[in-house]
Amino acid sequence: MLAGCAVALALASPAHAGNQKEEALADSVRLALANAIKDASPPQPTFRSDTERQRYQGWLAQASARLQRKLPDAQTRNEFLATVWYEARRAGLEPGMVLGLIQVESAYRKYAVSMVGARGYMQVMPFWTNVIGDRNRSALFNMQTNLRYGCAILRMYIDMEAGNLYLALGRYNGSRGRPEYPNAVLSAWNNWK
Repeated sequence: MLAGCAVALALASPAHAGNQKEEALADSVRLALANAIKDASPPQPTFRSDTERQRYQGWLAQASARLQRKLPDAQTRNEFLATVWYEARRAGLEPGMVLGLIQVESAYRKYAVSMVGARGYMQVMPFWTNVIGDRNRSALFNMQTNLRYGCAILRMYIDMEAGNLYLALGRYNGSRGRPEYPNAVLSAWNNWK
């Protein structure tokens, strides 16, 4: 299994993620982020009403059809989408925005590695495992772990930027103040609306 991952990493073209910067975090923020990524239970969507459940099922069917070319295995695709939806909602994010970010960051490649070392679907920098995790950098290739870290970090940046998504996306990518990355993510998100 590990050898297969190494071969996949060697053959995959690098992702084009920026360089997230290690932020000086208040202890309360560090604790909140650590708690956000700690719960490793699998996603179990809950719904307040049948209408909400039907809306989710419609979203899942539509998103699955759109991602079929990128993620051909139906089970993998549906688990990926269910996890994106769950982790995005858990962090107070729009699932479509997270899908747009993943499209730009890794083109939906689980084992993507950028030139600066960011890993996985959401191109999380390995230093985050030291700051808020258990120091297990290889876990960033685990779908749920990567999505949980990425969504929690993006939520933190949105809060740091007082809700300014444009600046938060730039901070996520390490390109704060430059328009290319935020514009690319916002454009990709529009395709998921």
